[in-house]
Amino acid sequence: MTTAPPNPNATRTTGGAAAQAARPEAAGTDPNASMRLREIVFGAAPAASVRTAAGLQLADALGESPATAEELARATGTQPKALRRLLRALASHGVFAETESGTFVHTDMSRLLRDDTPGSLRHIALWCTEPWTWQAWPRLADAVRTGEGVFPELFGKSFFEYLHSEGGESARVFDRAMTASSRQAARDLAEYVDLTGIRSVADIGGGQGLVLAGLLEKTPGLTGTLLDLPAVVAGADPRLRDGGALADRVTLVPGDCREAIPVRADLYVIKNILEWDDASTRATLANVVAAAEPGARVLVIENLVDESPSMRFTTAMDLLLLLNVGGAKHTKQSLSTLMTEAGLTVGEIRPVNPYLHAFESVVAA
Repeated sequence: MTTAPPNPNATRTTGGAAAQAARPEAAGTDPNASMRLREIVFGAAPAASVRTAAGLQLADALGESPATAEELARATGTQPKALRRLLRALASHGVFAETESGTFVHTDMSRLLRDDTPGSLRHIALWCTEPWTWQAWPRLADAVRTGEGVFPELFGKSFFEYLHSEGGESARVFDRAMTASSRQAARDLAEYVDLTGIRSVADIGGGQGLVLAGLLEKTPGLTGTLLDLPAVVAGADPRLRDGGALADRVTLVPGDCREAIPVRADLYVIKNILEWDDASTRATLANVVAAAEPGARVLVIENLVDESPSMRFTTAMDLLLLLNVGGAKHTKQSLSTLMTEAGLTVGEIRPVNPYLHAFESVVAA
């Protein structure tokens, strides 16, 4: 009896239908899933690479002309072969680009690490990768189990107590990062906010008052109040302090918005301060409602973890808040609920930029 030659297309018993179904591509799943997951679990490498580039001011060292790794190494005081490896790793993520001749040039992302670029992210890149973050991230499982921050257990103090007493350079990096972030938000908000019919605006927990300054510059005749902690108000933007260009239209009020808001205004702006915990959020919103006249506008600006093109960024910040202060970024529903409970009538919710949403509301009659 003759035996038919083996059919190369036939399925062997050991690689039959069950085995075929077990293969990701046969099951209809993403064939790149394995590669993407590997990239995620090595996520510390690109973060550390960006931090290193920011710390070395590598983007500032690279001008408008292509440069070799050797030239950049001389400018940054680094070892050429090791720097080339760093540059190639960064280039694989679109931070710098390598030419066919082996030189390196800027990309849109690498330019954002330059100090002289409008909207520079250099200090934010340093802040999000500060040494304490590398100690906190491995404790994420503990934070998820308990719902509490891990910072006090790690460092013996609350996050802000540590930052302002022992933070040293980290505290300075934090201040520079928050200033950089606020500058961009201030520009975007000045374009976004409709000030028709508004004579006075109060910036609650507004830090240096960059948002307030932007609104005042946009609208001659508008008056404003900046309320924040005493040490913060003391370092307000020079435009708002005595002798500044806007000083005669501004009142600086030292205080804690969670305790009282002794300010009456047509518009209250509350940006990125309702994320520490729900108790603080409720207290702040209640104090605004107690201070304001019925019908006053309250504009709440926050990052959201839903319906946002920046969800990878905002969800990462949400987890970092859980780790360091036990706080959380909001969803549209969670923040709307807290605002309504406080006595605000919530209207439109619209994006200010890819990272921020504005909740328009008025104080109920």
